[in-house]
Amino acid sequence: MSAITTSGRTSSGPRKSKLGWNLLGLLVFATAGFPVYWMFNTAFKPAKDAIDSDPSLFPTAVTLDNFRRALDIADFWGPVGRSLIVSLSVVVIGMVVGLLAALAISRFAFRGRKIVIVGILAVQMVPLVAMIIPIFLLLNDLDQYDKLSGLIITYLTFILPFTVWTLRGFIVNIPKELEEAAMVDGCSRTGAFVRVVFPLLAPGMVATSVYGFIQAWNEYLYALMLLSQKNQTATVWLGNFTTKHGTEYAPMMAGSTMMAVPIVVLFLIVQRKMAAGLTAGAVKG
Repeated sequence: MSAITTSGRTSSGPRKSKLGWNLLGLLVFATAGFPVYWMFNTAFKPAKDAIDSDPSLFPTAVTLDNFRRALDIADFWGPVGRSLIVSLSVVVIGMVVGLLAALAISRFAFRGRKIVIVGILAVQMVPLVAMIIPIFLLLNDLDQYDKLSGLIITYLTFILPFTVWTLRGFIVNIPKELEEAAMVDGCSRTGAFVRVVFPLLAPGMVATSVYGFIQAWNEYLYALMLLSQKNQTATVWLGNFTTKHGTEYAPMMAGSTMMAVPIVVLFLIVQRKMAAGLTAGAVKG
C-alpha cells in the first residue's frame, strides 16, 4: 500500500511541474505577443477608435483606410526598397566575411588569436550610440554620408562581430575528424570544407543570417542620423506619422504592420533551417 502511495505522489509531482512550466510559457507568450496583437488590432481600427480613452480589446469595426493613409502620407515603396537593399547587402557581405573569419578563428592557430576573439566580444559591448559621432565624421571624410553604401558599412561594424562569434560557435561543434577523414579520402582542405563542413553549417548560417537581417531591418538611430529624408529607410519613414499636431497612431500601426510582412515571410521560408540552426550547437559530435 505504501508503494502505491509513493508511486502516486511521484507521478503527480512531474505533472504539477509540467503544468507550471506550461503556464509560465503561456504567460511569456502572452506578454511578448500582446504588443504585436495590439499593432494589428490598431492597424485595422478606425482612426477615432485608436485614440479612444477606453480602448476595446477587440476591434468593433474593421477598416483598410489606415493602410491607404499610410501609403499616401509619403513614399512607402522607396524606403522599403532601400531597407531591403541595405539589409540584404549587410547579410551577404557579413556572411561571406564572417564565415571566413569564423573559420580561421576556429580551425587555425595563429599569433594573436585570443586577442581577436576578445576584440570581437569587446566590440559588441560598446553602445551603438557612443559611435555615432566618430562614424559620422569618418563617413563624411570618405564621402559616404547620405549614401546607402555608407549605411551598409556602418551596419557591418556591429553585425559582422555578431556573425563571426555566432558562426564560430557552430564551426567549433563540428568535429575536425570529419574534415580529416575527407582529406584522407583525397579531398583538399577547401574540398573537405565545401563537401563536409558546409552542409552541416548551413542551418547555423541560416539562423545567423535571419538575425542579422532583422538587426539591419529594424535599426533606426543610424538610419536617421546618416541619411537625409530623400534616402530614408523604412524605420525612419514611420516618423512621418508624428507631426506638430500629434501622432496618427492608426496609420502608424498600419505602416508597422506592412513593415513586419518581409520579416514574417522570411521567417516562414527558412523556419525549418532556422530551428535546426538554433539547436545545432546543443550537442557536440
